[in-house]
Amino acid sequence: MGVSIGSIFTIYLPLEPSIYSIGGVVLALSMLMVAKIYKKILNINWFYAISMMVEVVLLFMVLWFLVFSYSYVTALVVYIGYQATFIFGAYLIRIETIVLQKGKLLTFVDTAKQKGYLVGMFLSYIFYKILENYFDIKENQIKVYDIHFLLLVVEFLILYYLVRSFKR
Repeated sequence: MGVSIGSIFTIYLPLEPSIYSIGGVVLALSMLMVAKIYKKILNINWFYAISMMVEVVLLFMVLWFLVFSYSYVTALVVYIGYQATFIFGAYLIRIETIVLQKGKLLTFVDTAKQKGYLVGMFLSYIFYKILENYFDIKENQIKVYDIHFLLLVVEFLILYYLVRSFKR
């Protein structure tokens, strides 16, 4: 998240503001539907399945962007992809609380997430500055495209560790 957050503003440029309104409505309605089925999905098996689905969607978005680059369709695919993953954001936080149960574990997980976010933001800042100062790449679109190679590596690492952490 820390590496990708700055890039979405450049990718979303072709979208008109009304798309965000429609996306917000769909997101809220979808989150309501997920909340209605908590009783069924608040378990470790669904947690793993939904976590994998979210990461696969993110991987798909990175690959789509690297293949098709900048366009209205790409902006829409990336926006829809992020919205689809956000649908499960509240669920993933709830299930972590239930699965981890102990305050010490929750503190560890939340701290690790924030550290990851900070490291990602710092790495993206350094990456953009290296492109700018050492490769004379000033255009934001080129910088954002290039950082998606780093995002691709990060996404594969996340998927690897997700699978590994749920092995019995």
